Amino acid sequence: MNTTALTFTMTAYAVMENSKHGLFAVFLLLYCVTVILNSLLITVIHQNKDLHQPMNVFTCMLSINEIYGSSALFPSVMAVLLSDTHEIPVNWCKAQVYFLHTYASAEFCILAIMGYDRYAAICHPLQYHSIMSNAKTCKLVALAGLYPLIVFGCFYTLTLQLSFCGKAVPKLYCVNMELVKNACSSTSYISITGLVLIMFLVMPQFMMVIFSYAQILRECRKLSRASQRNAFKTCVPHLLSLLNYTIASFFEIIQTRFNMSHVPIKARIFLSLYFVIIPPITNPVMYGLGTQIVRVHILKLFVRYKILPTNLVKIVTAS
Repeated sequence: MNTTALTFTMTAYAVMENSKHGLFAVFLLLYCVTVILNSLLITVIHQNKDLHQPMNVFTCMLSINEIYGSSALFPSVMAVLLSDTHEIPVNWCKAQVYFLHTYASAEFCILAIMGYDRYAAICHPLQYHSIMSNAKTCKLVALAGLYPLIVFGCFYTLTLQLSFCGKAVPKLYCVNMELVKNACSSTSYISITGLVLIMFLVMPQFMMVIFSYAQILRECRKLSRASQRNAFKTCVPHLLSLLNYTIASFFEIIQTRFNMSHVPIKARIFLSLYFVIIPPITNPVMYGLGTQIVRVHILKLFVRYKILPTNLVKIVTAS
């Protein structure tokens, strides 16, 4: 007779047992750095009206999503890491699945919209403010936020109806496919629906990115060398963020769907964490410290609270 599981055992923590206190400190540091960097960028953009441009609004939304995703991961990982049994309640696991999957989907949505913004700025500079009006910016923000919540939420109702007889989850956190594998009943229909869901959550955004950069490349062919360099410079942070996140997500999807037992477990753990650790740290650095106007406002904020000397802002502004 099958017994419905009340907890899941996170088996990947077994390899960390001998160094769990050191890893706890590392995860705590990463979480603090992620929250501080993204909160700083949100604060600077919010407080300075000259930064209330569409691209900066999307950057702010990206930072909010980074904090959301990190908060869905790190507190849970740190709590389970220090526990003796490495178990997580089923309901807690279900909640984490929803938060992490919607974080991942929203991240790609926001990056796709940022690509469209770059297309409008480079290909239609004179009409940019009419194309990216305040009303349209608000609609795009709402779309990027609500689309993943609703689309994944509709699919996730299938998982929520399942009873679980298995208890083993071979990861540091819960993902939908691992829950499905532990179900008491046949779940082939959920696996098929999950593949369709990935298409819905990836293809529209992917097509928007392809369209945007195809148009940008075509437009750049008509520009002078100096204008091409300026266009490339404005696209670099977005392209790096997009490439970084896409590669990380690809590794995670591959691990979830296919047998990766031939890959060392520590490598699998690192690759599974990459998409929710590295982008939330690198994105605010690229969009904050990597953009001069934002960098100057960050320094002014530090000067206002007497963290840095006043003359540093003048030096950075002149550079």
